[in-house]
Order: sequence, then structure tokens, then C-alpha cells
Amino acid sequence: MTATHAIPRSSLRDRLTRGEIILLDGALGTELERRGVSTRLPLWSAQAVLDAPEHVRAIHEEYARAGADILTAATFRTTPRAVNAARAGGGATAGLDALTLTRAAIALCAEARAAVGGKEGAAREILIAGSIAPLEDCYAPDRAPDAAVAEREHAEQARRLAEAGADLLLVETMGTIREAVAAVTGAARTGLPLLVSFICRDGATLLGGDPLADAVRAVEGAGVDAILVNCTGVNAMAAGLDTLSRSTSLPIGCFPNAGSPDLASGSWRFDSTITPDRFAREGLTWVQAGAQIVGGCCGTGPAHIRALRDLLPPVLLE
Repeated sequence: MTATHAIPRSSLRDRLTRGEIILLDGALGTELERRGVSTRLPLWSAQAVLDAPEHVRAIHEEYARAGADILTAATFRTTPRAVNAARAGGGATAGLDALTLTRAAIALCAEARAAVGGKEGAAREILIAGSIAPLEDCYAPDRAPDAAVAEREHAEQARRLAEAGADLLLVETMGTIREAVAAVTGAARTGLPLLVSFICRDGATLLGGDPLADAVRAVEGAGVDAILVNCTGVNAMAAGLDTLSRSTSLPIGCFPNAGSPDLASGSWRFDSTITPDRFAREGLTWVQAGAQIVGGCCGTGPAHIRALRDLLPPVLLE
């Protein structure tokens, strides 16, 4: 059954149709880590929703003030799978459930948005994205459940996000075609605007080994409004956007990393050479290559988003 949800008066779909450049926010999990806030697994950034909500809210507000059009809620790990694993490991209370945690994460975005002028009172309308991530480890795409299980669980999470008040859904960091198709199929049932984004080894191949071009073709007819690449290095963006532009007529975009994961320690290696100014200059080349949606993933922060806002044009270049 399709969830009912009032799309904002200036929805993402309207803005894409008008050719607007849409600025995503930057990282939340690694920005919390940078500030000394625990983001331990299995909840990752959602752990801070429980332990340090004031820090989560503050980061969202900083992104809003930096010029982000979309704030991405800390719902990357608010699924029953993650919550049950946290309870089993003593990282969550026995009474915690996925819907409560999801609502709390969306509410922190809404509070940050209200602090900078509200949904319709600010100079621009800020939308809240509900993040839908791989059900298992995004850096281990081989651990994804089978398609039927994945579609059911992603559909359930999409309904929770819609119920909690998300304006759009961001299916992100998908490393296999199988899980990406399952996730967008489930998420599309809400009727909310829908973005899908892939984690890649390079500009042509998903982390799980599937060709990016095949992944694009597999999801473009499933109700998605734009297709992106994320959680991939800045240097791979030109090739990734070229693959996207040659594979679909839908709007495209990217939100790359600044640094790389240290999988052994579970921490992030920040790359100080990817300064906000450099990131913004790179961002301008992404727009020149056809990207309509840009932002930052792991390792980026509010300064990167502010620099992008200052440099990017308001609409796609002809």
C-alpha cells in the first residue's frame, strides 16, 4: 500500500525540472567522528542520535547555514537489523525500535531546518532526505541479503521514513545491482521523490563488481528521479559522471569522499589536501560535466558545502 505524504510546494521534482543545481549536505558520520562523538557500529551515526543528539542537530544546522538544499537524516543505520544488533551488543536499550529511532533522526533535521527559517520561511526551501543504506556493510556488498528479503526490508524502512516526515528518499552507497534494484523498488512505493546513488571502485564499476552502466539501466525505470555516485574518491568523479551521462537521460549527480576508510580500525582517514576551495573547484567541473545534484560524502564538512554554494551556478549550464 502506498504511503500518503504531502510533497512540499517546491518539491525536488519541481526543482530538477526547472534545471536548478541541487546542493546536498556533506558527511554526518565522519563529521561526528572529527568532533570526537562516538559513531560505533552497528548504529554508526544513529548512535549519536541516542547519545549526542545536540551534536547531530548542530551539524545539520551548520549544513543548512552553509547553503545545503537537502539535509540527510541520520537514518543510514536505523533499520531493525541494525537496532537488533545494537541491542544484542549492549549498544541500545531493550525498548528501542527502528521507527522511534528513525523518527528521532528526522526530527533533528526538522529542528535544524526550523532554526534557519523553517521549511517555507527561508530564502530557499530546505528538504529532508531519509537515507536508505545497504542492509549490511556498505564496504562488503557481498553480504547483501537476497533480493526478496532486501526488497521487503527496504520497503519497510521507506515507509518508516515517509511516516517520520522525510521529504524525499536517498537510496545511497549501493554496491550491487541486486540490492539497488530491491531498495528502489521498495522505496518507490511511498511515492516520495527518490534518488539512488552507487559506491564505486572507479568511474565504471560498482564496489561489488557490477558495471555502473548496467546498474543505471537496471534502476532508471523503477521510479527514480536522479542517479548519482557517492562514497567514491574525488578523482573518480569525472569518469563516473561520464558513465552516468552516457547511460541515462535522468538527472545525474555525485557526492564524493574526502579521504578513505581505515577498515581495520573502523575509522576515517581524512585527506587534508581536499580543502573546501579545492572541493568547490572540483564541484564546478562536475556541474560542467552535467551533474545537477552535488554534495559531499565521508570526510567532507560544512566548510566544503559552503565553498560549493559560493561557487556553483544556480541552474545547469546550457
